[in-house]
Amino acid sequence: MDYREEILYISRRIRELSREGRLTVRELACRCDMERSNLSRIEAGRTNFTIKTLCTICNALKVQLKDVIR
Repeated sequence: MDYREEILYISRRIRELSREGRLTVRELACRCDMERSNLSRIEAGRTNFTIKTLCTICNALKVQLKDVIR
């Protein structure tokens, strides 16, 4: 699997976990202290994000990093 496929997998997982928690993109973005448009790009797999950003999202979703990456 190349890095683009990994990013898409993680992005889909973030969106899935967010929906399971019944969070809108706006609500999750607020919890992460980021712009809604930035989070939308992350969820769509259209941007390369940092580990720090991924950890911030995991904290907002109240999940561990391992729950998002595999």
